[in-house]
Amino acid sequence: MKQPSSFPDRRQFLKTGGALAAAGLLSHKAQAAQNQLPALPFNQKTQTSMPTRNFGKTGFKVGLFSLGGQSALEKPNNFDLAVPLIERALDLGVNFIDTAARYGFPERWSEQYIGRVMQHRRNDVYLVTKSRERTRDAALRDIEQSLKLMKTDHLDLWLLHNIGIPEEVDAVFAKGGAMEAFTQMQDQKVVRNLGVAAHYHPEPIIDLINRHPFDAVLLAINAADSLSPHSFTAKLLPLAVEKEMGIFGMKIASRGRILSSWTPPPVEVQKRSWEGVATRPGTLTIREATRYVLSLPVSTVIIGCDDIAQLEENVQIAREFNPLSQAQMAALTQKTAPIEAQANFFHSETRPREIASSNTDE
Repeated sequence: MKQPSSFPDRRQFLKTGGALAAAGLLSHKAQAAQNQLPALPFNQKTQTSMPTRNFGKTGFKVGLFSLGGQSALEKPNNFDLAVPLIERALDLGVNFIDTAARYGFPERWSEQYIGRVMQHRRNDVYLVTKSRERTRDAALRDIEQSLKLMKTDHLDLWLLHNIGIPEEVDAVFAKGGAMEAFTQMQDQKVVRNLGVAAHYHPEPIIDLINRHPFDAVLLAINAADSLSPHSFTAKLLPLAVEKEMGIFGMKIASRGRILSSWTPPPVEVQKRSWEGVATRPGTLTIREATRYVLSLPVSTVIIGCDDIAQLEENVQIAREFNPLSQAQMAALTQKTAPIEAQANFFHSETRPREIASSNTDE
């Protein structure tokens, strides 16, 4: 479906009205009066495809499985695989896609592929992207490029990406920090909801969501997470539930490292990544890994797919989902104990951190 005809000028508004606001010449209320967001997306195939859950207080009903913007969707010049994969996902009832400016950096391949589909199916999907920029001006440039590449005039959710240390929290909330851009875009109705992505330690994210009423949180969470001293399951998830946020899980399969089907790459290849070196396969199936996280109080899980066969398998797992008992969940966690370090690479104390953006994908 094409964009509703009542919203043809939002992109131009971002360039002109946004510039006026930056100069202090146009109030937020005046801009809001000029712009209104379209109705929430609605994919007619979702209800018959898989169970849905409330995405926090946003009013959106999200399918249990959502498409992540990595794997096939971040590889260079992969239009012939990535675009049909996105089309197939929407045909199967997937109604939520998560990506980021960093996926396929610097060309932002993921946003390019998604744009090929959004130009004619924007209303089928709740669209999410992220910014790792920590200043207002850089974040505004980031979202302008995201909108351009994804061929849309609005986002359903914009996330602060990969904040992991207190200094980054202070940076985004400082004068001229990224939060000024985030709240400006929401006030101007370029962005529907705001959120934060949690990858590293829970304490900075707890600080973030206590400073601002974010609508959603993306958690790196899996069956091994509760074994970590930095567990999001134990320390962050309860607060997100209390605040009625839209909660979505990533790193379900831990880039494959939690799966018994995973074959470790050569050690020399792994050493070039911050993810650490793993020398053995994981211990769970993708069905076990997904059922575990969906048995937690999350709205949906996002998983990147290498091909359409993986996509169809993940949709089938969501369609057939039934929750695990506490005993079953404890058993799966125990099963991950021998591979806890590789499954929880995102909690690593040795992970390099920085306030400024880098060229390192998450």
